[in-house]
Amino acid sequence: MLKNMPLFNKRSSKKESDAVPVLGDTNGHSNGDVGDGGGRWSGAGAERDLVHGSPNSRSPGPQRPPLVFHCQQAHGSPTGLICGFSTVRELYQKISECYDFLPDDILFCTLNTHKVDMTKLLGGQIGLDDFIFVHRKGRPKEIEITKTEEALGLTITDNGSGYAFIKRIKEGSIIDSVQYIQVGDHIEKIDRVSVVGRRHFEVARMLKEIPKGATFTLRLVEPLKAGFSNIGPRSGPRQGKGNYGSGKETLRLRGNGGAQIEEMPDASMQAAIDHINGLLENFMGINDTELATQLWEKAEGKTNSMDFAEAVDNSDLEELGLPDDFIIELWGVITDARDGRLKPK
Repeated sequence: MLKNMPLFNKRSSKKESDAVPVLGDTNGHSNGDVGDGGGRWSGAGAERDLVHGSPNSRSPGPQRPPLVFHCQQAHGSPTGLICGFSTVRELYQKISECYDFLPDDILFCTLNTHKVDMTKLLGGQIGLDDFIFVHRKGRPKEIEITKTEEALGLTITDNGSGYAFIKRIKEGSIIDSVQYIQVGDHIEKIDRVSVVGRRHFEVARMLKEIPKGATFTLRLVEPLKAGFSNIGPRSGPRQGKGNYGSGKETLRLRGNGGAQIEEMPDASMQAAIDHINGLLENFMGINDTELATQLWEKAEGKTNSMDFAEAVDNSDLEELGLPDDFIIELWGVITDARDGRLKPK
């Protein structure tokens, strides 16, 4: 039977290398031109890459300016202009240069709101007209928790640059009873073991493996707040569309670079992404629209779950360690979406 057939061959985990920024940002407090550090270029037949602003002799044509995004710090700041990035890490670097602080000071970014609103997280895509709000590290706090139930009631995501944080808290759960723990808090340590640099699924696995009845300590870092208006809800509805921004086209950021402009997902793709994210949350306690999008894309051109499993196994997604029965559930969602049997959540 299919469930007894191994879908994965265990492989060594791949380590993604950081892409190198190719264009500096502008000064967020001036009205200078945007392009090569300042934004100008010349030369007959020269074209600039729409994302990076870098020369591209293979595609002669009209000059195109690089993409420029407006940005503010969520707790208050002047508006900055950010461009020349193709990964989340590069984006954080550009923002830090604009405002003169370390990239590691950034917990996450939201789109079009200064609030800690998890439905507006900047993930792997940014609408071309979206306004970026940067949430920086605030005060640290340590909380002792006794695991009285198997599940803590946390949904975890990460910022794409080494910080896992709380995206949702289930109502009535263990964590919901601890008012000091809030949505948006970065999980820095579990029992004095640093989890900085670990992916969200690794952090979720560590918390899940804590035995029932055990007492452990969480060290958290909350986002810097300007006031009570910045505090978001502890839990809320799952809204996949909020991660994509508001524009008809989005800038897709990839871990290994190669950012590109894409159309918004159609109804079947959006439905699949929403439901895949729901499966990830139920199975692993994580929420990651970009990861769900990658799983959907791995199914492109595949006609059965075996081929889909092989495509996942031969990619960086192998490190998730998805079991056979979960792959089959994913495939069921994908085929339902293709046939129009799913609606976006």
